[in-house]
Amino acid sequence: MAKVRSSRPDSLSIVDARALALAGQGFDKPRTKTKSTTADAVALIKKLGVVQIDSVNVLVRSQELPLFSRLGDHDRNAIPKATSQGKIFEYWGHEAAHLPVELHPIFRFKMHAARSGKLKHWGLTSFYAENKAFVKQILKHVEVNGSTSARELSTRTTKKSSWWDWDEAKTALEYLFLTGELMSCGRGSDFARVYDIPERVLPRKILQMPTPSETEARKELLVRAMRAQGVATMRDLADYYRQKPAVVKPLVSELVDQGVLREVSVDGWQDKAYVHRNAKLPKGLFATALLSPFDSLVWCRPRNERLFNFHYRIEIYTPKEKRKFGYYVLPFMMNGEIVGRVDLKADRANSKLLVHSVHTECGVKRSTINDALNNELGAMAEWLGLGSS
Repeated sequence: MAKVRSSRPDSLSIVDARALALAGQGFDKPRTKTKSTTADAVALIKKLGVVQIDSVNVLVRSQELPLFSRLGDHDRNAIPKATSQGKIFEYWGHEAAHLPVELHPIFRFKMHAARSGKLKHWGLTSFYAENKAFVKQILKHVEVNGSTSARELSTRTTKKSSWWDWDEAKTALEYLFLTGELMSCGRGSDFARVYDIPERVLPRKILQMPTPSETEARKELLVRAMRAQGVATMRDLADYYRQKPAVVKPLVSELVDQGVLREVSVDGWQDKAYVHRNAKLPKGLFATALLSPFDSLVWCRPRNERLFNFHYRIEIYTPKEKRKFGYYVLPFMMNGEIVGRVDLKADRANSKLLVHSVHTECGVKRSTINDALNNELGAMAEWLGLGSS
C-alpha cells in the first residue's frame, strides 16, 4: 500500500494528482481475500461510470480486465449477470461500453439525436434514410417475437468477408441500438449482441425516470467523469464519455461557477485542471495491477503522458514486424506507477498463461518488479483457470 498525505490543495504535485486519479479509478481499496461477487462488480462499474467493451479475446475479453485489476478474483459471469438483473446496460459510452443503468436517462439525448438525424453515424444514418420500411419491420419483429441476434435475422447470401461486413439485418439492428429503440439484453456465445426492446431490458423505475435536457445530461456526464478521474483537464473530462471539447467547455465553466468543480494547477501540466468540490486525497492506495489496454485509467493517451510519463500505443493492428512491444500488451502498474509492459496470451488448449515478453520502463530495473509482477501473473492465471508459462 502506498501512503499519501490528506489535504485539499489548490496546487497539486504530480504525486498528489496521480493519487486522486487512482482513487477515482477504484485503487483506494484493497482487494478482498474472498472471491468478489456480482454486487461488487456492479459497485465498481458505478464508481468507474463506464467500462469499455472490446471483442479481442487473445487473453480475455477486455471488459473483464478492469474488474480483475481492482477486485482480483471475481465471478467471470458478473457482467452478464448484472446485465440480466438490470443493473448495467450497453451503449456508446466511451466507445461500446457497459454503463450503470442509472445513466440510461442521461444518454437519452444522444439516442434522440441519432433518431432525429442530428447525430449522424457513418453507414447507419444513411442506411436508415434509404431503408426506413425495412428498419421499422425489424423493430416490429423484435417487439412481437422477443429478443433476437443479427444471425437469426440475417439476410446474408454470401460468406462474410470481415468483422465490419454487416448485412442489412445487422445494420438495421445497430441503427435501432444507436437510437435506443432496441437495447442489448446480453451477448451470445459468439459475443454478438442479443437485442430486445427497452421495456423488456430496463427496470420499470429507470424507464419511468424523466429525461433531462441535453445540457443537464452533458453536465451530469462531466461531473461523473470528474469523480471517476479525480483530477482532469477540460479535454480529459470531455474524452471520458466522448463529448466534444468545444461543446463542454462552457459547461465546465458553469460547473466551476456553481461550485461543483474547483480549478487547480498541477505541476508540469500546461492546461488548467479541475477537481470535484468534495475531492480529498486518499489515505492510501492499493495500486499494483495489470491493466487492460482499454482500461479507463489509461485509455486517454495524452493523459497517460501527463499523469504517468507513460507513452502507450496499442499494437494489435500494427504489422508484426513493426511492433515494438507485442500484440496484446498490458501496462503493469506497481505502487501507483506504471513500470512495465507485459505481452500476454491465454493458451486455452494447453491451459497456460503465456508471457511472450516483459519490458520495463526507462530507469526501472527488472529485478525491482519481478516479485510484484509474478504475484499478479499468478493471480491472473488462477482467475482464468490457467497455469503460468
